Parts: sequence; structure tokens; C-alpha cells
Amino acid sequence: MLDQRCLPGREVYLEYHDAAGVAVGIRDMVVRGAPAIGIAAAYGIAIESLSGPDDGLAGRLEQAGLVLIAARPTAVNLSWAVKRMLAVVHAMDGQPAGAVRRALLDEADLILDEDIRMNRLIGRHGATLIPAGARIMTHCNAGALATGGYGTALGIIRAAREAGLNPTVVSCETRPYLQGARLTAWELVRDGFDVTLITDNSAGWQMSRGRIDCVIVGADRIAANGDTANKIGTFSHAVLAARFGIPFYVAAPGSTLDLSIPDGSRITIEERPADEVLNLNGVRVAAEGVRVLNPSFDVTPWQLITAIITETGVHRPGPDGYTFG
Repeated sequence: MLDQRCLPGREVYLEYHDAAGVAVGIRDMVVRGAPAIGIAAAYGIAIESLSGPDDGLAGRLEQAGLVLIAARPTAVNLSWAVKRMLAVVHAMDGQPAGAVRRALLDEADLILDEDIRMNRLIGRHGATLIPAGARIMTHCNAGALATGGYGTALGIIRAAREAGLNPTVVSCETRPYLQGARLTAWELVRDGFDVTLITDNSAGWQMSRGRIDCVIVGADRIAANGDTANKIGTFSHAVLAARFGIPFYVAAPGSTLDLSIPDGSRITIEERPADEVLNLNGVRVAAEGVRVLNPSFDVTPWQLITAIITETGVHRPGPDGYTFG
């Protein structure tokens, strides 16, 4: 896996040979982004199947699935991918272990291919919402690095350019892990986009000056009513966009929908280590003795979301929220 912690300065690839190692890579944010960690977990199950004896394979994979799911609790794609892989194991009960291993690798490949296909459909649907020359603000990284390829929020931006709409991008830095500064800006500059980096706390000012035409973000979990968990700071941007009448869009594949929960109050919010806030590039920047709250995500209520774009199309809310057919 490309170690995203090293970007943009260095491109470093790490190898993993079992599910426990993949879980550490997910937990430590070597790979991040809801679709991408789901894909990584699928391959984690596949490579776990390659080790150990044939006897007890299903049980070992069940345990590996629990380890992977525990790595990060908020993004539903992680548990979705693990459950899908384990369903293959259960469906092949009694068949030779070699056949199960081949089927698991095929399923992981399929999850990856499906994600890329869904991203391109999201991009195609979302591009219909983008006016020519739009100045699009995004938060965190919902691009190729966070998915199987192409991206969700950035997929829409890419599709808009492919359609000749010539969008420009305003990327929020996304404290404290700086995914916008380190990852989104890196992706977009490499692809030749006109991209401007801003501090998170200047977004409202930029909106008030008429410098933002719409906001597009990704998602880590979307409840049945449309309440959406995404990187911390998303909620604030949605409130500001509503204040200034700016469309606020969420882009995500169907694997991010969690129809088992009615609303965002049921979404578990991951708390990240205090060191991410206390230190910057290994250098302490906060006073000794201070306490830290470092939630990795927040939940944006459906009322603040103009539309949710999935591979099936553009979904708009009704009087009681979103309905996903």
C-alpha cells in the first residue's frame, strides 16, 4: 500500500502479508478514506487465507475479520467489505481450501473494480450539478487516494473537467491530519487542476466574499435519513454553506450507506490520538498539561445537504429526509 502518511514529500510503499498487518495499516492511516479501507480490508481477508493450514480456515478468517473491523469504527465500508468476504467463505463451506482462497482473491478484485466503476458513475451524475467555471470547495481527501481510483468528491470534479466545464478547486487543509493540504492538493496538482489551498477556519470568509460556488465532500457513513459522517470540520462547512446559500453536496458509493441506522445519532465517532493535535511533524506545538479532544469525524444533518450523489444518481431530500431506493 502507498503510505499516505509520507505524502506529499515521499512515495513509499509498504507490504502486508496478513490481516493483522493490514489492520495496523488501516488504524495508523497508511491507507485512509472509507472506500479505500474497505478495499484494503477485503485484500486483508484474501491474504490471510493464504497462511496457515487448511483445517480451521473459516474460523481464522472470522477472527481476522473482527480484527480488521475494529481498526476504525466509523467508516461503514470497512465492515461491509469484511462481511462480503466472509459471505464467500460461508457460501463455500465444505469446498477445498484452495478453491476458497482463489474465490476470496477474485472477490477482493471485484470489490476494487466495482468501486472504480461506481466512482465514475458518481462523477458522471455529479457533473450535471456543476456550472461552467465553478469554484468548488472540498474538505479532506475523497479522491483516488481514498477510493479504488478516480474518487467520489474529486471524481465529480474530474468528470466536470472531462465535460469541458473547467472547474477550479479550493481545498481546505483539513486539520489536524492535513489530508487536504497533503493529499487532495497533491492529487489535483499532479492532474493539472487549478487548486488553491486555504485554512479550514477561512472557509466562511471565502464564502462570504463570493469565492465559492459549491461544496463537495465525501462520506464515511450515511444513515438512512441522509445524516452523514465525514471528516471533522465538514459540519461547520455545511452550516456556513447554508448561511450563504451555497449548494452542499455529498458524494459516496452505495457501500457507504448504512440503512440499518435511522439517523446520525447512531454513528460511532472515532477518537484519534492526542498526539495528532499536540504535535506537528513530530514537534510539540501545544502547552504541556493541556487536554485534547480529537474526534476524527462529525455528523452533518440531512437538512444541510443539498443532494447526495451515489452511483445510482442524484438524491434529494424530502420533508423527512432522504430515501435511497
